Amino acid sequence: MQFYKTDIKTVLTKLQTTKQGLTSEEATKRLAEFGPNKLKEGKKPSIFKLFFNQLHDWLIYVLLIATVLTFIVGDYIAGIIILAIVIVNAVIGLLQEEKANRAVEALKEMTAPKSLVRRDNQIIEIESSELVVGDIVILAAGRFIPADLRLTASSNLQIEESSLTGESVAVYKDANKVFEQEMALGDQENMAFSSTFVTYGRGEGVVVKTAMETEIGRIATILESHEKEETPLQKRLNELGKILGIIIIAISVLIFIIHLIQKKPWVDGFDLKDTQNMFIIAISLAVAAIPEGLVAIVAVVLALGTTRMSKQNAIVKTLPAVETLGSVNVICSDKTGTLTQNKMTVTQIYTANKLKTIAKKEKTTITEDLLLKTFVLCNDATLKNDVRTGDPTEIALLDLANVYGIEQESLTIAFPRIADLPFDSKRKLMSTAHLVEGDYTIYTKGAFDNLIAKCSHVLIADKKEILTDELRAHFLAEAEKMSLAALRVLAAAYKSQKSEIALTDFEKDLTLIGLAGLIDPPREEVKPAIINCHKAGIKVIMITGDHKNTANAIAQELGILTPGKKTITGSELAALSEKELEETIDDYSVFARVTPEDKLKIVGALKKKGYTVSMTGDGVNDAPALKSADIGVAMGITGTDVAKSASDMILTDDNFTTIVHAIEEGRNIYNNIKKSVIFLLSCNLGEVIAIALAIILGWPAPLLATQILWINLITDSLPAISLGVDLSDPDVMREKPRPKNESFFAHGTGTRAIIGGVLIGLLTLVAFIIGLTEKGVNLGQISSLTQQAAAFKYASTMAFVVLATSQLFYSFSMRHHNKSIFQVGLFKNIWLVISLILGVLSLALIVLIPPFRFAFGLVRIGLLDWLFVFVLAIIPLFINEIIKFGMRIKEKKQLQVE
Repeated sequence: MQFYKTDIKTVLTKLQTTKQGLTSEEATKRLAEFGPNKLKEGKKPSIFKLFFNQLHDWLIYVLLIATVLTFIVGDYIAGIIILAIVIVNAVIGLLQEEKANRAVEALKEMTAPKSLVRRDNQIIEIESSELVVGDIVILAAGRFIPADLRLTASSNLQIEESSLTGESVAVYKDANKVFEQEMALGDQENMAFSSTFVTYGRGEGVVVKTAMETEIGRIATILESHEKEETPLQKRLNELGKILGIIIIAISVLIFIIHLIQKKPWVDGFDLKDTQNMFIIAISLAVAAIPEGLVAIVAVVLALGTTRMSKQNAIVKTLPAVETLGSVNVICSDKTGTLTQNKMTVTQIYTANKLKTIAKKEKTTITEDLLLKTFVLCNDATLKNDVRTGDPTEIALLDLANVYGIEQESLTIAFPRIADLPFDSKRKLMSTAHLVEGDYTIYTKGAFDNLIAKCSHVLIADKKEILTDELRAHFLAEAEKMSLAALRVLAAAYKSQKSEIALTDFEKDLTLIGLAGLIDPPREEVKPAIINCHKAGIKVIMITGDHKNTANAIAQELGILTPGKKTITGSELAALSEKELEETIDDYSVFARVTPEDKLKIVGALKKKGYTVSMTGDGVNDAPALKSADIGVAMGITGTDVAKSASDMILTDDNFTTIVHAIEEGRNIYNNIKKSVIFLLSCNLGEVIAIALAIILGWPAPLLATQILWINLITDSLPAISLGVDLSDPDVMREKPRPKNESFFAHGTGTRAIIGGVLIGLLTLVAFIIGLTEKGVNLGQISSLTQQAAAFKYASTMAFVVLATSQLFYSFSMRHHNKSIFQVGLFKNIWLVISLILGVLSLALIVLIPPFRFAFGLVRIGLLDWLFVFVLAIIPLFINEIIKFGMRIKEKKQLQVE
């Protein structure tokens, strides 16, 4: 049943109630049958479930496989270390989610609103959760609407519905209206909706829907039904995990086949011990292929990023969301409270032949002073010591007067109100009577069209003149200009005489003073932020429940609605199929008068087009789209609890510019993670090449599993973490957003990673061969060596030192994909420098100190060999810098051609 299309009597009959309300007995019966007026809360996952959720990752699966394999071959210490990495990663993710959830809870205002209802012919106050369909609810200024109501009575009733519809101006309600056509929520003037707020007047309504059946409950249902997708980073890391898993299996099979070909068990017989040794070698290769520290490093980098962002007023609820921000290329923003201040403000006043822009604060004329005084005296709002109460429009008028030094308190004391004619939605006027210097004076304000019909005179050049048809047309034209600029127009008039004026004559023969144009203005910081977005290749779209004219005016002022872009309304949107919307979505930059379902549809269409979408908002009506978007951003101060819960990030300062800073931080974090990933994979590739090539040649593996694990967990991890916290790139917001499906290996990064890995692997083998040669072993004798031979241990030590130090030096070349180590500053990343020093010192310790040396199967090497391995180790860094130099030359030539 569409209650806004139904008259009061029919509604009451349908709900089996009366204007006197239900009996307590009937209310109790309905409560037992239909349940309390509460939104269903999803079951919160236990701490254990949150912990195990962190383990649903392909890289984690690969690490767990590595743990099992190391336990199988008896290397328990290595297995425990890898398992510890998995647990630490899960704990970091768990702590971040818990920390964000606590922040969300702290932002909530814990309230349990009560409601006034008529039961048993008496007005009583009950818990809102006890409301049932058929209850009659009493409404008054300052009260929240506890359920969806069909109004049964209204007197000057105004309800603020911005949290639900996005419209910043309070809506006038009229219980007696009945509509025939379909109406948007914001236009249903005979209805009141749960979670909205009475700003003025009084009324009564019958409860027609409670709990999940209400409009807000419908939004909650949409939220429950929408599952969050994986972030781009999660997709890339899962893809990487799958690739590594395939590589590990392929390596193991390849090594086994090579072993069979080399040993020919079908000729010489099956050797169990030899097969076991080959199995251990295969596991060593698998360990070499797995970047054991990667998962923990990514988690640490993201956690540090969230800490930095929280200091910049952005609370990120899940770790992967930090990186997703960096790939955002569309920001869908709500208007009210996000792009605008959610505060009605007078921006223009007009008196005969003079338009004044308030921002300029020019000196006022006598007529303008009278206009301001009229707005203050004919006003039921209050403004004292910066505390504002009352209707937002009336508060805006008091703020206007305050700008020009006119204080409400002193003015009302000097000219006390002696009578009034309250505002009502039919007249759309309000009048008050005051004694002014012995004269009985009436001040009237209200809708321009209604007020000018009551005027016979007008103030021209501070003098009273007859309001001719020409002057009337002139004022009408000015009011129309304000309306076209999306300003709400109010007019003011007065009349004064010596004798008392009857109440019925208050609004007759008035003298028109002037007009005021009001709007919910844009936040000052938003326009520069949008300009920065456009420079960074990020499209900004406004999605609002407000009227088209208002949305257009704000969008044009902010630079969102640019030439060539269009505005579409919710009704027009409903006429488009999903395919049509997807095909034309790029044509629109403003969506007005939309419903929560429309917002969801828009976000869905953008995602299908391949965009990475951020949705910002603060209202209940924004929540489904916030959850559907790749990144949902809620306002922390003005945002509703529902919006905060549905979002991925919360702005504690409600500042749109914080989103842009967060995107910049996200881009830098992604770049740093990418540096760490490519660095680790290059290093692991070097290890795999060194071992695999040796086995293919029939040589013993030049590195032991414990040596590889040390390099992966210590030598590699320190520089990888340092790259993860590298300094922000000042040019990052000049780059276009990366595509959602862009690989870690795009733009030649994979090629350079392979080149770096091959160089590291080959140089490790070169060091191994040189070490053997120094001990008198020629190439033909290598295959007969055992890992216990003194010559092998010496050569293995040289290979180990070259592998470790080449990776340490190579990390400096990874700081930027294009700029040289000198352009980015050789010592600017102090953590990378410290990592180099610690890496070299730890390497020296395990080579020089006997217990460590014995544990890792190493021996001491001579001073000249130390110098030699350092020369070999610096080659990959040198080659990579030459490649980057060639790239810069190529780019420079391309720019000259363009």
